[in-house]
Amino acid sequence: MRAGAELLRRRWEIALGTACRGFVGAPHLADFDEPWAPHPITGVIDAGTIVANSRFAVALVTMSPDADAWTSGDSVVAVRLDAPLEVERLAGGEVALESLVRVGATRVPTAGRWLAEVWDLIGHLPAMLAEDIPIVAEELMTGGAPSHAAVIGSFPVHVEGGAHIEPHVVLDASVGPILLRKGSTVQSFTRLVGPAIVGEGSTVVGERIACVSIGEVCKVHGEVSTTIFLGHANKGHEGFVGHSVLGRWVNLGAGTITSNLKNTYGTVSLWTPGGIRDSGLQFLGTLAGDHVKTGIGIRLTTGCVLGAGANVFDAMPPKVVPPFAWGSGSPYGTYDLEKFTAVAARMMERRHVELSDAGRRQFAAAFAHARSERHAAQWASAR
Repeated sequence: MRAGAELLRRRWEIALGTACRGFVGAPHLADFDEPWAPHPITGVIDAGTIVANSRFAVALVTMSPDADAWTSGDSVVAVRLDAPLEVERLAGGEVALESLVRVGATRVPTAGRWLAEVWDLIGHLPAMLAEDIPIVAEELMTGGAPSHAAVIGSFPVHVEGGAHIEPHVVLDASVGPILLRKGSTVQSFTRLVGPAIVGEGSTVVGERIACVSIGEVCKVHGEVSTTIFLGHANKGHEGFVGHSVLGRWVNLGAGTITSNLKNTYGTVSLWTPGGIRDSGLQFLGTLAGDHVKTGIGIRLTTGCVLGAGANVFDAMPPKVVPPFAWGSGSPYGTYDLEKFTAVAARMMERRHVELSDAGRRQFAAAFAHARSERHAAQWASAR
């Protein structure tokens, strides 16, 4: 997941000054294959390894890598193992990191934010971007905006070498900083409003794009506000997207629009595996899993969840759409796995990324997991 300006994994790598060796995840993610990411680990984790809680978005400041435990308040957010640990003990989620801290261990207070709920990615986004961007920019040795760009506001605008800003662009740094990574492009007649980061190789195309964390190789067009693009996502056409999270390889059809505010101005409820819950947020749009596709003109309701691999078109979807759903309305059919995989491979090839054998196995495992009796019942109960 992307929290603020960086992936959660990268946040820990930056804070500890070391590379991530792997992650502990659910069985259906055993072949998870993400660009530049380590793979799941199995067997035994060696003594001396640092195990971090991925729900803690650590601040992008250098921490002492020599401590025994890192804490936030009374909670342990990371621990250095005193003895080898079987991965299976962590995989179920029942083992608290506190129980792995040896007696007399050195504890270091750690800055950051807990992501107690998935919607905290949106709730914390403005503040995290404002904090993260100057730190990331300092490491990159960036320059300022070119003279032909109109810069508004007193917050800094950071432009990494290789980024391209066309004429007639407004960089609005009135309420937060802006960072353009190498290979990114801001096309003419765009108003980019900070705090905002545009990732490597991504393009923003016209209209007002405000408070965004855009990962690598995305295309973002139309009005966008307070939204995370994990990476390799495509919103190439008109349509408002606000207070949303879009996974990798998402493609929004022309005219897809998210609602992010209820008519009553009340707080937004969201589907979770435990049932519908009140997010406590007044603004919340759509959470779309990896490889989600929407047809042209689709309207997405406030607090909408689109399961990974879903392909929806024609009609306005309900508040929750299961993974690998296919069709124009509920009850949806199931996206044929072979066809889904072929479509995913074609889309990835257009961005010069090859779908690996591991990725194909992961699709099959995720498909089976989504179709399992327990998982299917969770989704069905919310519709």
